[in-house]
This record gives sequence, structure tokens and C-alpha cells, in this order.
Amino acid sequence: MVVALPPPVAQPAVSAALTETRVRVNSDFRGARIVLYGAVFDPLQRPSDVVVIVRGPDQPVRIARKVHVAGLWMNSRPVVFQGAPGFYMAASNRPLDDIARFGTLRRLGAGLDHLAIRAPAEQRIETRYGIRDMVVSRLGADYLDWRRAVVRLKEKSGLYAADDHGVRFVDRGLFRAEIALPTEAPIGQYRADIFLFQAGQPVSAKVRTLTVEKVGAERTLYLWAHRRPWSYGLASMAFALAAGWAASSVFRSD
Repeated sequence: MVVALPPPVAQPAVSAALTETRVRVNSDFRGARIVLYGAVFDPLQRPSDVVVIVRGPDQPVRIARKVHVAGLWMNSRPVVFQGAPGFYMAASNRPLDDIARFGTLRRLGAGLDHLAIRAPAEQRIETRYGIRDMVVSRLGADYLDWRRAVVRLKEKSGLYAADDHGVRFVDRGLFRAEIALPTEAPIGQYRADIFLFQAGQPVSAKVRTLTVEKVGAERTLYLWAHRRPWSYGLASMAFALAAGWAASSVFRSD
């Protein structure tokens, strides 16, 4: 007796690519726009959403607030956030809160409200709302204010962005999104995560990488400054002294 098995259920999948995978930065760099394009494969044509998250290399962020002391405005003790991405972009075809629940978005770091930014060293972890990533430190209730300040400053400089309509379906299953890199885009490796959501859950994902690198004389100076900071600092100081001496000699002769 032969038993006919039902055909396997087709699994949805997403595929994507970048128009550029390497951005070269020189003295004339004025930013770049890179197009991410992709396709959703689902024979059953179930309702789908696409979320694109791009992160640049992590960098420490040092921030201080102005405080009023004895009639003078002074900087408070600086707070250093570790592990904040130097660049972050979240794009989707509709608002993230309409795509997935809070816990799912938090786990994926999808959206500026769910972006993980590590607090200063004095920290502990609490479990709230079923999620073990609420950071509490000696900043106390001010922690969220400091975090909002970091995000606000990064947004102002064009390094952080979120667009609820940044992913556009241009045809059946085909979509595109733009990655806008500002002039201040950090050097290093970028990671683009492309998630396919169905019924509020990520069902498929792809990862693409992007490299932003300095070229020419800028690259030589960049590598020198990062690999041999002491010699670079001494050379910079010597150059500044020589330039100052030359300028003073010119003015004396005049």
C-alpha cells in the first residue's frame, strides 16, 4: 500500500544585494547613497513585510550636559556610552510597531527605540516586561535622558535614521531601499540585516556587508594615526611648530 504524502509547504525566503559593497573616502567625499534591492520568494503569496537594519562599526560616545553652578554654565561629569554604533539605519515598508511586537523588535534591535547602547561601567541588568536588557546604573532615572541625547545628536548629524516607509515594493515581491551615508560616516565594516516578516514574526533573513575605507593620502594618515598614535602625535606637533615658525618668519620679514 502506497501512501501519498502531502507536498511540502513552501518556505518563504528573502534575497537582497547592494549596488556597492565598497565606499572609498577621500578629501572630496561628500557622502554616498547606496541602493539595496531584493525580492521576496513565497509561492503562497502571504502578506509580507521587509525590515532593513544597517549598523556601522561600534564607537564609544562621550557626552556631557550643561549645569548651572554658582551663576556659571559648566559641563557636568562626562558619561561614556560603550558599544554605540557609529552609524544606524532602520527602514521598513510600514511602521515597525505594525509589523511586530515590542519583544521581537527589541530582540532584533529594530528601530531607534530598541537600539542597544551599553551604559557606563556601573551597571546591572534587571528583568522587566519579560525582557532582560533594562540597564540601570548610577545615572538612575536620568539614563533614558542621556540615551535620548545620544540618539538625538546622532540623528542631527545624519548618522542615525529610521524611516517607516524606507522600503518600497516596486513590483510583485521586488523591493528597494536606500542607504544614505553622510560625510561623517565612520570608517570600517557595516552590516546590513534584511528581515522578512510574516504574521509578526521574522521568517527569513539575509546579511550583507559594506566596507567604508579611506584611500590615497587620507588612508596613509588614517592608518598612521591609528597604528602608531604616538609618532603621529609627535609628527603633528612638529609640523604645527614648523608651520608657526615659518609664518612668524614671513611676517617678521614683512
